[in-house]
Amino acid sequence: MERSAALVWRLRATGGHRDRRHPAPRDDTDRDTGGRKPGGPRRRRLMALPEARGAPVVLLYLLGLRALVQLSHRQLLSQPSPAGTRHFSAPRARGYLDNITAIGPRTVGSPENEVLAVNYLLKQIRAIERESTDAHKISVDIQRPTGSFSIDFLGGFTSYYANITNVVVKLEPRNGAEHAVLSNCHFDSVPNSPGASDDAVSCAVMLEILNTLSKSSEPLQHAVIFLFNGAEENILQASHGFITQHEWAKSIRAFINLEAAGVGGKELVFQTGPENPWLVQAYVIAAKHPFASVVAQEIFQSGIIPADTDFRIYRDFGNVPGIDLAFIENGYIYHTKYDTSDRISTDSIQRAGDNILAVLEYLATSDKLAKSSEYRHGNVVFFDILGLFVLAYPARVGTIMNFITAAVAFLYLSKKVLQPKTRAINNLKKCFTAFGLTLLSWVCTLVAVLVVAVFVSVIGRALSWYTHFYVSVFLYGTAAAANIILVHMLAKKFFYKNMNEQYLGDIFFDASLMIWSIALAVMTQLGVCSAFICTFWVAFPLLTKLMIHKEFSQKGATVKFVMMYLLGMFAPYLYMMYLSWTVFEMFTPIMGRSGSEIPPDVVLAGFIAVITMILSSYFINFIYLLKSTKTTLVTLTTVFVVTLILVCSGIFFPYSSDVANPKPKRIFLQHTSRRFHDLDGNVIKSDSGIWINGFDYNGISHITPHVPEINDTIRTPCEEQAPFCGLPWILPVHFMFRKNWYLPAPEIFPRSPIHFRVLSKELMPWNSVRLSFEVSGPSHISLYIRPQKGSALSTWSLGDGVPVASLGGDYFVFYSHGLQAAPWHFWVELTAPEKHSDGIVSVAVAAHYFFGEDQKSPELYALLERFPNWMFSSGWSCTYDLFVF
Repeated sequence: MERSAALVWRLRATGGHRDRRHPAPRDDTDRDTGGRKPGGPRRRRLMALPEARGAPVVLLYLLGLRALVQLSHRQLLSQPSPAGTRHFSAPRARGYLDNITAIGPRTVGSPENEVLAVNYLLKQIRAIERESTDAHKISVDIQRPTGSFSIDFLGGFTSYYANITNVVVKLEPRNGAEHAVLSNCHFDSVPNSPGASDDAVSCAVMLEILNTLSKSSEPLQHAVIFLFNGAEENILQASHGFITQHEWAKSIRAFINLEAAGVGGKELVFQTGPENPWLVQAYVIAAKHPFASVVAQEIFQSGIIPADTDFRIYRDFGNVPGIDLAFIENGYIYHTKYDTSDRISTDSIQRAGDNILAVLEYLATSDKLAKSSEYRHGNVVFFDILGLFVLAYPARVGTIMNFITAAVAFLYLSKKVLQPKTRAINNLKKCFTAFGLTLLSWVCTLVAVLVVAVFVSVIGRALSWYTHFYVSVFLYGTAAAANIILVHMLAKKFFYKNMNEQYLGDIFFDASLMIWSIALAVMTQLGVCSAFICTFWVAFPLLTKLMIHKEFSQKGATVKFVMMYLLGMFAPYLYMMYLSWTVFEMFTPIMGRSGSEIPPDVVLAGFIAVITMILSSYFINFIYLLKSTKTTLVTLTTVFVVTLILVCSGIFFPYSSDVANPKPKRIFLQHTSRRFHDLDGNVIKSDSGIWINGFDYNGISHITPHVPEINDTIRTPCEEQAPFCGLPWILPVHFMFRKNWYLPAPEIFPRSPIHFRVLSKELMPWNSVRLSFEVSGPSHISLYIRPQKGSALSTWSLGDGVPVASLGGDYFVFYSHGLQAAPWHFWVELTAPEKHSDGIVSVAVAAHYFFGEDQKSPELYALLERFPNWMFSSGWSCTYDLFVF
């Protein structure tokens, strides 16, 4: 099979190297043991860098790096597809995408998802099958699984699904194949969104890959299974149904999951494994436009981002290794009505298609796929360099490299500090003083920036940077840089008075090197793969120092020193800015949907402060080399003060309705009717209203001027006796949205009401009671359970039989079904005290109407019409009933 040459980058441990030593000439007559200079001011004039020359050079250097980063991000999308025998057609994939999104929102259980989308996929698959060559066999299966599982996502809950839909296609050699690689997408969408990026574009890409591979005259070695799953937005239900129940699942040895956290752009590899380093190597070899980062993997798997993908299901329930990819650009409109096909560029589709086709083809022709268990062990460190190529190596190799790098740095520092022996103690004291001052400047910076962020949040100006990202840099970036400079200016003026600037610059460089060396050793010892970043910040600066040590000590060599210094630091600074830009691109939009409890300004300010501290690491010494940094400090302070005044004035409105680049405020509204029953089944309380949840920290503060009746006087009270405060949560996200509002509205009467009844009550051994229930209703139902005081939920018929409690101790069950499903039957078993006059358990059930004639009431429609156009409002109707048994 003809293939374009692939360049694989590996790091190899060498047997040794020649140690080229450049001992720094010391002029001991110029300073005493403390670094003081008898010559005083005259020596200072010779060695100090004028601020007018040094500061602008550093600033231009950083701006140049930023420009390179932005250029590399743009070029990633415009690279042409390499020549090869199989070409991915983005225009044809775009046709698939346009047709899928034209169906409209595809909520599980709706005709759009269960009939129209499925029929369209089947039609295209049949057309592809008719045009396929004789080298391949295509099999198609419609799976409608029913099942249940528990998951620790969102604090923990249990999921139950019935008769949901999977469209499964197997492409294999004519004589069959024993092993297979899986490619997964989902065609369902969240309510009220066309779901172009999440995840129709991935399904379009998979259709075109199926078309491309099926037309080849050369058969594959292994089968490729294409799963178009119809219930991912219902928290990964369809993938669970496939991997645990479908007969083809047993042959799968690896998978590629296609997801989205944004709309278009580049697709980032943000999860691999578990273990199985050969999978990363396959991506490294095959991907035409690589974009991958183990940093993203460790961030995502830490739980910081409140999201999950089908990757978890295949990993945890199928024990299959895989690769998780997601579009990350423009997350501002992810899961909104603006997620339309026209916002995804053809270049983006082409890039994704080239990559995924190449990787799937590589895996389907790899001998390692059939023997994947032999290559299972070991983690891998991987990261791309500006999207040009990927460096990947085993984590154990990384551990050795990291410790060697740290050891070399510590050897250099110890030799520097301990020689000559007569000054060892004094040198050690000076080194640790600089080390402490550097850490102190960072701590002061972080505290100061966070204080500003808290102040901005308290006065109601959070997210002022959401639409104008540069505001966050001008506000928090300048504050961070100014604080670092201020601390070291004061140290230079009062603590290091009459000290030689060159000596101070040298010792503060060594202090930064010591900090990074310690961080490298600690992170490596903890098994953090992202420790490779610290390796960059130790190896390159150390090499730079050794190379320019002679120039550093020469008189009148300041300009040459600066240029060589910046050149030596180019690689770590460029990579750090590239990585920071990627993280900013992912995290900034997430702050607009992270809930009402997390102050986004504090999170972003902390991140900017940390980035500033990292980037300042090896520029702190310039503060001591420059004659004065007052002008720089005054400039940064002025920019900060002006920006803070403008932010406080409210001139930077957080949200935007710009047609080309909207950045909306997200809000959920549920027209709810609630009924609370006592132990005898009598309704003791009922109400109805529109329950409002704002998705960001600002809550409703920006809505009240437009809809005055939505204000803080209608804050939702918590019904303490009911699970989850007696509120109809669609998912157990109560810990993220503690501030919500309840606007009184008329009662709703769904045409298809929920039916909930007790089938039986049985006394079991060991003072246990089993309650059996039957539920029928709309496609989405939430069940909430709270054992009464003295009782405990011991087992149930859901998941693996072991109840999983959510945060707060209540139990949450998420139920959904396809077009048609039999009534849902389940039982719960509780241990109860002998006397339980108040009952043993409270059970609440909420029915959610996401589509059809029951979705929105006239009152909900009327309210939605009053909202400004910079809001994205997702609304539906629901009923809530609480029972005590």
